[in-house]
Amino acid sequence: MSLLPLSRATLRDLPPQVGRPNYDPASVTPGIVHLGLGGFHRAHMARYTHTLMNQDRTSCEWGIIGVGLMPADRRMADALEPQDGLYTLIERQDQNENATIIGSICRVLYAGETSRQTLEAIGDPAIRIVSLTVTENGYCLDPATKQLDLAHPVIVHDLAFAQRPRSAIGILVESYRRRMQQGMPAFTALSCDNIQHNGAVLARAVLTLAEQQEPSLADWIARNASFPSTMVDRITPVTTTTDIADLAATYGIADGWPVVSEQFTQWVIEDAFVAGRPAWEHVGAQFVDDVQPYEMMKLRLLNASHLAIAGLGRLAGYMHINEAVRSPNLRRYMQALMDRETGPTLAPVPGVNLAAYKAELVARFGNSRIKDTVDRVNADAPINLLLDPIRDRLAAGASIDLLALALAAWFRRVRGEDEAGHHLAVVHPLADQLREKARQGGTDPKALLSIKTLFGDLGEQQALIDPVAKWLGALYASGARATLAQACDELAF
Repeated sequence: MSLLPLSRATLRDLPPQVGRPNYDPASVTPGIVHLGLGGFHRAHMARYTHTLMNQDRTSCEWGIIGVGLMPADRRMADALEPQDGLYTLIERQDQNENATIIGSICRVLYAGETSRQTLEAIGDPAIRIVSLTVTENGYCLDPATKQLDLAHPVIVHDLAFAQRPRSAIGILVESYRRRMQQGMPAFTALSCDNIQHNGAVLARAVLTLAEQQEPSLADWIARNASFPSTMVDRITPVTTTTDIADLAATYGIADGWPVVSEQFTQWVIEDAFVAGRPAWEHVGAQFVDDVQPYEMMKLRLLNASHLAIAGLGRLAGYMHINEAVRSPNLRRYMQALMDRETGPTLAPVPGVNLAAYKAELVARFGNSRIKDTVDRVNADAPINLLLDPIRDRLAAGASIDLLALALAAWFRRVRGEDEAGHHLAVVHPLADQLREKARQGGTDPKALLSIKTLFGDLGEQQALIDPVAKWLGALYASGARATLAQACDELAF
């Protein structure tokens, strides 16, 4: 088969079953700069924006400049540049699949070596939103306090060289400073990361760094900018070479970096934008006054379950989330975790049937066409996804048996060895310390719990230590599969 290289010039030659822009991608002009261009953004916010442009061509003024911040992002920039920013989004749910060419990204920048071009792009008065998906690590926070870590090496650099920032926070602060000095209006900073109260967290980090640099700048930002919180949801695995080959074989398209996602998507946004916004509500986004109930629902039910399944699943030998969830014991464990421990920490969520939402999550995790790896989830998901509901349950005097099992699996995994003694990658800012403490403590969780920056005073609570020690001992003695079977019997799920 002769492959069609993807670009604006070849759009008319695409096979008929492939969706494409019904607007001219060359007419898209930037209104948004997105920091952290990756698969999730391209499957989510860029997809919503593309769909809106298809419905209303006046929305083409909200094109996206995507910025890669990490060294690995250079490859994405190199792939998308000859494609004029176009890429294929393949959306799958079991046997159903559709492929769409997304045209909302009008430019791609790589800022892994210098932020100069990014700062210049944000300085354009047409840019009214700067959005982020940089993961929690990209906010340079103290893990225990969720405040900006002023001792973080990248923040130390940005304090010394404010006009040449390396961090996403530093780029925002310097961009606001330039706008203040030039008498320009502020932009909205829109976090799309899986962090509780993400807008408030982002605002605190930005204002803290600005205060350290120039108090009057912090005051200007506080008075003129906005930081809406959001809840984002779409399972988007890392693109593999197999995905690229499948796209070529099925549709005849040569795309250097397509994206594969599930068909489900959700976006809930606080409607607080200081310089206008796209009408994303016309294409399925939900604007609300307070995103917290939806955010908590997703963090406690989806994200906490994801991390629990990924940790136990990896120890049990599963490489993909869908394979793990198809294991009867892990599937029952996930359902029990939501029903008994994480779900009861939630307040009512307007317009949402929680029982149906949980059932849908189990089906989504088991999607046979989404090969989301347990290693990706283990690397990306912060441990606070488990610690926050544990704190709430302990404060209420409620049981944490199921959460303790997930935490014990996390403790066993960060030892850096699987049950056969083979190397396990530990991706975490404190990876070396975690491995050392895990090996030092073995079946005793107190060594790891002594890391105050991660666990705070939780490490001193016997109501946590005891159940984690029980399950950690079982994981070391019997392995994950036997421990899960033991939990099924003892806890009757």
